[in-house]
Amino acid sequence: MKSYHSSSSTSAIDRRTWLQQTAGLATMLGLPRATALAARSNESQDGSVKHAMIAITLDLEMSAQYPTKDQVHWNYEKGNLNEETKRYAVEAARRVKQAGGTLHFFVVGRVFEQENIDWLREIVAAGHPVGNHTYDHINVKAQTPEDLQFRFRRAPWLVEGRTSHEVIVENIRLTTEAMKHRIDVSPAGFRTPGGFNNGLHDVPEIQQLLIDQGYRWVSSLYPSHRAAITGDATWNEVRADIVAQQQASQPFVYPSGLIEIPMSPISDVTAFRAHQWKLDQFLEAIQAAVSWTIEHRAVFDFLAHPSCLYVTDPEFRTIDLICDLVNKSQDKAEFADLDRIARSVAAVSQ
Repeated sequence: MKSYHSSSSTSAIDRRTWLQQTAGLATMLGLPRATALAARSNESQDGSVKHAMIAITLDLEMSAQYPTKDQVHWNYEKGNLNEETKRYAVEAARRVKQAGGTLHFFVVGRVFEQENIDWLREIVAAGHPVGNHTYDHINVKAQTPEDLQFRFRRAPWLVEGRTSHEVIVENIRLTTEAMKHRIDVSPAGFRTPGGFNNGLHDVPEIQQLLIDQGYRWVSSLYPSHRAAITGDATWNEVRADIVAQQQASQPFVYPSGLIEIPMSPISDVTAFRAHQWKLDQFLEAIQAAVSWTIEHRAVFDFLAHPSCLYVTDPEFRTIDLICDLVNKSQDKAEFADLDRIARSVAAVSQ
């Protein structure tokens, strides 16, 4: 088993140098003021650095190839959560709450078609926020109805006569209404199904769509990073790159005024499904990335799925690791849901 230690990429660097580096990276990526803005949002008025903000987020949907690789039918039934996924979500929320934080969930609307959602009501009652993840887990950048989701390729009559934009609008609205009816809450933010390495920069109409539906922040950007492992040398390089990409995973504000809170690498489905990582490798990478975030008083947005984790991490080792890192940070870090992070960004962007 690999020991959990940060890579050389996480060694201390001068804060002024870091801000200069990340400002340059933001410009290169087309993300004006991205990391610099996140850093400013985490400073007191006297310039002293406040806490790093660590968010733990879980997407409530089924994941293809879990619990076994031949189970791809979940692509057509993303909201038909099995009992194992529900139990994992409830227990993860309990553990984060016990550690002193809240866990931010994002739910696909079809979950609310299930007869019993007492488990989700329990999560909400415990104070954990739940955001909108569209009704059918659709691609919000789709240009044609056929590209929206596997379900609509199999059953095109469901979206016949409508543009992809109209379906996207309806998919987001339906989830909002379903949440109000079944758990009596409005969505706490919006996360796009899938992540885009350029966020929503290329689709200002989707930014405006979200603003028109009352959203002030989105979580859509997932930065490109290395993940393929072929040997020890490559593993060190992959881990270092994941840590480095934390600089491209800091909140910023689009020209439209919509706040972006990127997802931090590496996600569970990227590690376990796409690249067949071992759990110990995943834990080491997460520890390195969170440690960098704490050291630099930045933002970390852990992205995972209970439908994947109940198979790959049944003992909640990743959740517990992140909680331990926050609680052992000597007051350098705090738990923060994405609403909290958005408020911090908004406070310095005006």
